[in-house]
Amino acid sequence: MKSRRKQSFMSVLLVCALALSGCKAISQEPAKKGIVISKDMKWSDKMALTLMKRHPESYMLDDAKKPKWDYVHALVLHSIEELYKKNPDPRYKAYIRGYVDELVQADGSIKTYEFDKYNIDLVVPGRLLFDIYAETKDDKYLKAMQLVRKQLAEQPRTASGGFWHKQIYPNQMWLDGLYMGEPFYAQYTLTFENGKSFDDIAKQFELIQLHATDPKTGLLYHGWDESKEMPWANKETGNSPNFWSRALGWYVMALVDVLDYFPKEHPKRPKLIKYLNNASAALAKYQDKTGLWYQVTDKAGGKDNYLEASGSAMFAYAFAKGANKGYLPSKYKKLANKAFDGLTKILIKKVDEDGGITLTNCCQVAGLGGNPYRDGSYEYYVNERKKDNDPKATGPFILAALELNR
Repeated sequence: MKSRRKQSFMSVLLVCALALSGCKAISQEPAKKGIVISKDMKWSDKMALTLMKRHPESYMLDDAKKPKWDYVHALVLHSIEELYKKNPDPRYKAYIRGYVDELVQADGSIKTYEFDKYNIDLVVPGRLLFDIYAETKDDKYLKAMQLVRKQLAEQPRTASGGFWHKQIYPNQMWLDGLYMGEPFYAQYTLTFENGKSFDDIAKQFELIQLHATDPKTGLLYHGWDESKEMPWANKETGNSPNFWSRALGWYVMALVDVLDYFPKEHPKRPKLIKYLNNASAALAKYQDKTGLWYQVTDKAGGKDNYLEASGSAMFAYAFAKGANKGYLPSKYKKLANKAFDGLTKILIKKVDEDGGITLTNCCQVAGLGGNPYRDGSYEYYVNERKKDNDPKATGPFILAALELNR
């Protein structure tokens, strides 16, 4: 009798469990399919929801097949984090949290994070941890931030004190690296170290400004090799041979983001604002009549050069934020709006049936050295592959749309 009762009780439990799991499947499935992208939405929401619809799990951004601690995911998710502050849609928060919790383990270690490669690109995802830790007070996020901070403490440096871009690129500073390392470093030192490292952060900008700026155009070269030993490096200056718009974009974005954390009374702050003004004035001279910038910044009309999305979106963001914060004259807001018009009217060529948008003419990747060898030549930059809705363009596009309230 007892065993029969037990059997019927187990059957009831099984039916309940199946019913519940059925309900769960029904309620979760439409959530992924149920993203509606209306033509009346702001551009920031349109782009964020497009990406969420096409990449239902945040680790799938950039068509990744498995979770990876990576700067491209961090860039897009940071932009969605900023969007959430303006439009607190819970889906945005869940999307960011999904990525972080996939990678940050209970003990604060980070899956796929290759600490000992000393790749400064891998510092950026640490930016996603501040708000989550502030909200949850869960120790694992603090430990993960401390781990990323430890990388910066041990990051190899040039003789003059600049962070190497990666362990495999000795004595080299790239413009990209300023964005990859400094905003996290600035937020961390302000939040946890009473601002003790602001001088070191300013020094990174001082070095690249001093060595990589071209006196003729005011633009900054993509990379600087302090040893002057790399085949791509100018034997007198150590600089790479060309101006790449996305590298310049990383640089001006780094400046406007780092300034969020620099205390108003810090003696180096006016210097950083001056660097932003100098770089912006140089860039404004090369803005095309469409509002966009070319892949190789100063070579409009050159063979195979093209109006490129990521650099243009980065400049739009930095100009708009710089003007909004009072670092740049107000005319830069107009230039940012002009750039944003170019992005939306020229580079978003079609809208999908579901309302999703696609930003075209995004350079997928470019670097210096490595294997196969990248020589930094004009031909190298204009022939690197392109990818629609590349994260290096979509993240800054969202940030620019937010600053411009478009």
